[in-house]
Amino acid sequence: MEAVTPAAAAAARDLVVLFRRLRARLHRLPSGDLTPSQASVLLRLRRDGASSTTVLALAEGVRSQSMTATLNALEERGLIERAPDPDDGRRHIITLSEAGRRRTAADKHDRGEWLAQEIQRRYSEEQLTVINEALALLAELGEQ
Repeated sequence: MEAVTPAAAAAARDLVVLFRRLRARLHRLPSGDLTPSQASVLLRLRRDGASSTTVLALAEGVRSQSMTATLNALEERGLIERAPDPDDGRRHIITLSEAGRRRTAADKHDRGEWLAQEIQRRYSEEQLTVINEALALLAELGEQ
């Protein structure tokens, strides 16, 4: 393996920090009438698929009782569905309902719109060209 140059190491470090900050900023955007924890659970279910209360609580860093309250609120709004786990009758499998899928798709669209508007507001056409060129180069990392 080839030695990493200081410039490459700095770029990698800065890119990771940037992605974390941008992701956190996008997750902090208001999600209508949902609390941040409710919106986070919906996004997790959309991204990861079906889950259990225990797994969601661990992933979100909360106690199972807190997750149960969050899930109860989401279920009351018709955004999730619970079904008995066929392998363990004490557990339930939680999935997004059709309304939950529509809600998360709308939230994703809104976050994308916010980001596009912020990019347009902050950067000139010349800067946007540079950003798009850099993104094209970085996209190659994901294709390897």
